[in-house]
Amino acid sequence: MNLKEAKAYIVEQLRWHLSDTLFYHGLHHTLDVVNAALHIAKLEGVTDAEQLTLLETAAYYHDSGFVNTYQGHEEASCLIARVALPEFDYSPEQIDIVCNMIMATHIPQTPKTHLEQIICDADLDYLGRADFELIATSLFNEMKVRNMVSDIDSWNQVQVQFIGKHNYWTQSAHDLRDALKQENLKKLL
Repeated sequence: MNLKEAKAYIVEQLRWHLSDTLFYHGLHHTLDVVNAALHIAKLEGVTDAEQLTLLETAAYYHDSGFVNTYQGHEEASCLIARVALPEFDYSPEQIDIVCNMIMATHIPQTPKTHLEQIICDADLDYLGRADFELIATSLFNEMKVRNMVSDIDSWNQVQVQFIGKHNYWTQSAHDLRDALKQENLKKLL
C-alpha cells in the first residue's frame, strides 16, 4: 500500500473539486477526521501498521464522494476508493476494509469492527470538543445553502435530538469527549 501517494491523490481531488459551499465537509474536515482517527487509534492501542494504514486511508477517502454528490456521498466515496486505490497497490481485500469503514460513518452509524468504531468516533469527534459551536455553525451554513434547514432555532432542535441520541463507540472517545459533549448539549437547551 502506498499511503503517501493515495493521500496526495485524494487531497488534491478534494482541494480542487469540492464545492465552495461545503463549509463543514471541506478538506479541513477530512484532515480533522484523519487526526482524530489516528489519535483515537493510539488511545485504543492499535499498533498494527496495516490496520493503521487502512484506517488513515479510510479517513482520507471517507467524504471524497462529496466531489460528486451530497446525498449518498458514502457510496460515492467507496466508488472513488475502489477506482483509485488499486493504483496505489491496495488489494481488493484492503479496499473492502476501507469501504466498510467509509460506509460505517453513514448516519445512523453502524460500525461492526474496531476500526469502523474508531472512524465513526473520529467523524463526530467535534461533538465533544471546545470548537463544537464553530464547527456546528459551519454545518448549519452548509445545510442552509442546500435548503435542508431553515433557521437556527430549528437547527438547534435537530442538534439537541442528534447529540442526545449519540454515543461514542470506543472507550477512548467516551473518556475523551463525553463530558464536554454533555456541556455542549446543555448550551443548546
